[in-house]
Amino acid sequence: MNITDYILNEIKPLSLKSSVKAAKKLFDNFPITHFAVVEDNKILGCFAEDDIHTIENKSDELVAYTHLLSSFFADEKATVLELLKIFADNDATIIPVLNKEKDYIGYYDLCDVLDVFSTSPFMIEDSETLIIEKIENDYSMSEVSQIVESNGGELLGIYISERNNEFVQLTLKIISEDIHEVMHAFRRYDYKIISTHENDIYLEDLKSRSEYLQKYLEM
Repeated sequence: MNITDYILNEIKPLSLKSSVKAAKKLFDNFPITHFAVVEDNKILGCFAEDDIHTIENKSDELVAYTHLLSSFFADEKATVLELLKIFADNDATIIPVLNKEKDYIGYYDLCDVLDVFSTSPFMIEDSETLIIEKIENDYSMSEVSQIVESNGGELLGIYISERNNEFVQLTLKIISEDIHEVMHAFRRYDYKIISTHENDIYLEDLKSRSEYLQKYLEM
């Protein structure tokens, strides 16, 4: 389903002439963190619930508090990952949506976008999650894909999950009949396996060698 099918208009935006009382009522009626302020179909920004509740004079118009407006929105062609980043960056549960003419056309709700993401093949396919690490200047996405596919795996998705000094960690979602074969191939290419997996032959072998060495040292 197209993500634009989830653009909502249930919550109508306010204008700068709206009162603080109307804004507080909006937050009381809907479980949202922000609401959009729109004039002539153009978004002026968003007020946060925390900021509105600090205003004591309910009869004031919102125009007196434009310094509290924050600016964030999404293009109607934004992807799910782009939307999730906007939600996270602004600690928001709704995102105003603009069309190509920059007119306000509605908003996305965080719950809907999370539902779309959680039902994507990346999330629901029966697969293995593999986290690998390598020096940042010594890896490439094409190499990672080649290693997976040349060892009988299917790569559903990959993203950089952490950067630490000169190292980078990649999280992979892989469909494979033998994930250990894929893991062994990554080790041959000097990737470190960060995630733990049952019956990891390489780690079991290291454990056996370590136990043998310990017994030897104790003799």
